[in-house]
Amino acid sequence: MTEARDLAMAVFAANGRLVSAGNELVEPLGLTSAWWQVLAAVRYAPAPISVASIARNMGLTRQAVQRIADLLAAQGLVAFADNPTHRRAKLVVLTASGLAAVEGAEKAVAPIDQAIAERIGTEQIRQAVATLRATVTVISEQLDRSAASPSHPGKDPAR
Repeated sequence: MTEARDLAMAVFAANGRLVSAGNELVEPLGLTSAWWQVLAAVRYAPAPISVASIARNMGLTRQAVQRIADLLAAQGLVAFADNPTHRRAKLVVLTASGLAAVEGAEKAVAPIDQAIAERIGTEQIRQAVATLRATVTVISEQLDRSAASPSHPGKDPAR
């Protein structure tokens, strides 16, 4: 196994554990990991954010994020606001209830965050975050390059 494949397998394992732990810990709050993920994406976005931007940042489909955003809106956790740069792509904003929900989720997972910080250390966490961000950039560049290639072997033009 190459180092790059080993990294991918470790990411898959970490993601699986994060999702299952998240589901277990935020379920009493009436949330799922997917809901929490979208709420956190809205909370930590540097500016108001659209569904498409959330999807792009998280590596999910726009449709999947839209379904979650609609469910969150129905629960009163987010609202949709006009987007001054795109008439049809509304911005997702947290409501007071949504902020309380994401803060509750963060409080629920705080013991895991603390255990990770204590075991791994701040500097190693920073390095891991930088490595993962660089990995996302490389993958995105490769996918963009493949999509632009007219002879991409994995693409079936009939689909």
